[in-house]
Formats: sequence, C-alpha cells, structure tokens
Amino acid sequence: MTVTATSVDEPEQLEPQATPVSRVSRWVGRLLPAVVAALSGVLLYVSFPPRTLWWLALPAFAGFGWVLRGRGWKAGLGLGYLFGLGFLLPLLVWTGVEVGPGPWLALVAIEAVFVALVGAGVAVVSKLPGRPVWAAALWIAGEAARARAPFNGFPWGKIAFGQADGVFLPLAALGGTPVMGFAVVLCGFGLYEVVRLVVENRRTGEAVRRGTAAVAALSVAVPLVGAFASRALVSDKAEDGTATVAVIQGNVPRLGLDFNAQRRAVLDYHARETERLAAEVKAGKVARPDFVLWPENSSDIDPFANADARTVIEDAATAIGAPISVGGVVERDGRLYNEQILWDPEKGPVDTYDKRQIQPFGEYLPLRSLIGAINSEWTSMVRQDFSRGTKPGVFTMDGAEVGLVTCYEAAFDWAVRSEVTDGAQLISVPSNNATFDRSEMTYQQLAMSRVRAVEHSRTVTVPVTSGVSAIIMPDGRITQRTGMFVPDSLVQKVPLRSSQTPATRVGIAPEMLLVLVAAGGLGWAIGAGVRGRRAGGV
Repeated sequence: MTVTATSVDEPEQLEPQATPVSRVSRWVGRLLPAVVAALSGVLLYVSFPPRTLWWLALPAFAGFGWVLRGRGWKAGLGLGYLFGLGFLLPLLVWTGVEVGPGPWLALVAIEAVFVALVGAGVAVVSKLPGRPVWAAALWIAGEAARARAPFNGFPWGKIAFGQADGVFLPLAALGGTPVMGFAVVLCGFGLYEVVRLVVENRRTGEAVRRGTAAVAALSVAVPLVGAFASRALVSDKAEDGTATVAVIQGNVPRLGLDFNAQRRAVLDYHARETERLAAEVKAGKVARPDFVLWPENSSDIDPFANADARTVIEDAATAIGAPISVGGVVERDGRLYNEQILWDPEKGPVDTYDKRQIQPFGEYLPLRSLIGAINSEWTSMVRQDFSRGTKPGVFTMDGAEVGLVTCYEAAFDWAVRSEVTDGAQLISVPSNNATFDRSEMTYQQLAMSRVRAVEHSRTVTVPVTSGVSAIIMPDGRITQRTGMFVPDSLVQKVPLRSSQTPATRVGIAPEMLLVLVAAGGLGWAIGAGVRGRRAGGV
C-alpha cells in the first residue's frame, strides 16, 4: 500500500523574542546615563567643603558631559535634573536641620530646575565645534539666573565656592566667581573631550581632526595656565598699615531654632567672652585689639529700646577699651532690621548697617498667605518680616575701614563688592549658624569667605555665634579658627589693603559676557538645527 504524504501548512514566521541578555542590555543602555548623571552630581557635592577634594569637580563635569553629548534637549533636561538632585540634595540638607525635610526638598526641587535647563542647553550645543566652551558658559549662565531668582536668588552651591583649596582660586582675583567657576567647568568638560578623542582614536585608528583636538586640549590647559598666571594678583602684604582685630565667639545656650528663646543669654555670653579677653589684655597675655567684631544676632535684644541690653554692651566696650561691631535685631518705625551697630566705648552707638540681602523663609516669608494655608507652622517661625537696608556698610573703626557683609550676603557677588568699592580695607562677615546644628553649612560659608578674600584682596574676618569663626588672609589662608559651640576669641594683627583687583574693578562684566557667550552658542546650535531640518525636507 502506498502512503501519500499530506501537505502541512508552514508555521507563521514569528519575530525572534528578545533574549534575557538583550533585555538587560537595553535597560542598562536606558538607565546608565541617568545613573551616571546622578552620581556625577554626587561627585560634585563631594568636592565641596568641609572636604578638600576640590579636584573631583573635574570628573564630575566630565561625566555630565558624557551623558549629554549628542542628546536632544528633552533628554538633557531630565539628565540635568538628575545631576542637579545628586548635587543639591546632599549639599543643602542643612536647610532642613531644624524645620524638617519639607523646605529642604522644596528648595532642592526648585534649584534643580535651573540645572535641568542648563542640561538641556548643554545637550543642544554638544553638537557644535568648541562644545566645552559653550557648555561651560551655559553653566555660568545658570548660576547667574539662580543668583537672581526666585525671591532675589539663592547662589549657594556656585562652583567657585567649592574651590577654596584648589589651584583655580587665584582666578577669583582676575574675574570673580564667574570666571573662576567657568574655568573649573570648562576644564571638566574639556577633560571629557580629551578622554573621548583618545578612546575613539584607539578604537578606530582614525586620526583626530586637529581643530577638535586643539579645542579639547586648550579647554584643559588654558584654565590651569590662567590660574597659575593669576597668582601674581594674590598678595597678603599690607598697603595701609595693619590693624589688630579681635573676633568674639560667645556661643549659644543650646543648638537649634530655640536658641532665640534665650536671647539675653546669647548677649551675656558675648559680653562675658569680651570681658575675659579684656582681662587677658590687661594681664599682658594678648595684644590689645584696635577694634572688636561680634557676630550676627549677638544681641537679639534691641539695645536702643532695652536699657539693660545697652548697659551690657557698654560695659563690654569699656572693659576692652575698643569699638565693637555688635549684631543686633532692631525695631525702628515699626520695622525689623538685622543690624550691625558700631559701639564706641565712650560715645555709644555711632553708626549702623542694615542687612540688605535678607534670607527668604528665614528673615522674611514670601507668599505668606499661600504658605500659611499649606502649613501654619512655617508662618509662625517668621512672625514678622525683616526689612532690607539700602546702603553699603563700612564702619570706621580706630582709623580702619571695615566693610560689613552679614552672613547670607556673602553668597552674593554684588553685596561683597559694594563694600570694597565703598572703601573697605577689611571685610567682616558676622554670621549666626546656631540654627543649623553641626551641619556642613558653616564650612561651606567659610569657604565662600576665603574666595571673597582672594576675589577682592582683603583680610576677611568671620565672627560666628557658635562657630566656626575665623581670620582669613587676603590670599585665602585661614590663620586662626575656632571650634564649634565653644566660647572663644581670636586676636591677630592683619594687613589693611585699598588697591582693587581686576575682579573688583570689572564687577558684573565677566558674568554678563559669559551669559552672552552661552546665548550665542544656543542661537548657533538652534539655527544649525533649523537649517538642517529644512535641508532634509528638500
């Protein structure tokens, strides 16, 4: 019997299913840039004080450049936001020490938007020749925006403030924090370009274009050469003689926001430390100071309205026999002011300076009605808004011109420069960090003061209620410092200087120039993209 074969339909051809390995590879490809962006932000944070790992900023920006190269603006926006979160979440954790995580997270969420916009811009210009230059200029443009908005800005975390121990510090004297920050970021993005070109050359064997290689090499070399050349601008020599200055740290009764509940104790502590110093001077153990600097909030009791507070300050000034700059909270015409008061041992209060850059959510509450509806506890913490001063503060103290920059103001370029252009031969940054516990905030602020010393070639003193108080030379060196939450005093002969650095003279010009460079790069990249799409459609 013959058996005939029956036809059997061929099975439908199915698309090959992805193997587990290919699925993993795809997910790794998607997640790796996000992870690298976030970790690069963390690396940038680690480069900031109190650590002295300033050089980590370079690989941080190299990693940021790698994840953004060749991507669209939307991807750049997301990756930039992750970079910003990785950097700012740990950097600003001190803002929630006493008030909880809500304000901290809200601040970081807002500030990271600026970094996200920078990321979008860097992605757009990453296809241009000379991309490290455009990218670095965009970062400085982002810092310029953060220093101005919202609520008059929050420049904490400017790249320059993480470089007080680094080789780029002399550039502060050349062009201020914008030039210094631009050099660091340019070097980081340039480092990525150098590594990328070396890897591509080894992989393909093709020669690198000379122009591309030159831009990459110069992006690393020029900032470093410029920094070393700018060392000639840095000096700690006296130009107008010297002054013996005393910095008083009285300490506070307890940490946290409730230290304000014992305002009289804080005043007494600073008076007591001044009188202890006076006894050492009388015994010949310490040189007599020409003037004495107390911190911000050293007298939260208004000495103009309270006779007992006035008496305490007068007794301290008489004991030390020198004028004292007292940090007070003063009410005048129904308004509160964070005020520095020049107290003469014979004449009493003779001059004042009202803080001009007051801190949102600390000294005044923006959107008070809206915030009160969200959380009434926040409005109770700032019951009455402080008012702003309108004029620079330069006290004449025993013949020396002392510029006052109160705490938060040290983060703002204009607030420090205005004191120097108004004649300050020395800068004092009276501060109160007691509300931030033992966080990194005080070290971050101390680094700012070191940068300001070099930027304007002035001695900078930092009297703080609870520490770290310090004396900083015009070359950025800390010569004396206190511990935290201990009473102490620092006495030292320091140089007085009146010459102006290039950074002091040019002021805002370098920052505005870099903003224009960033805008030019974006315009070029967007124009090139539009022309490319039109050509592709023909």
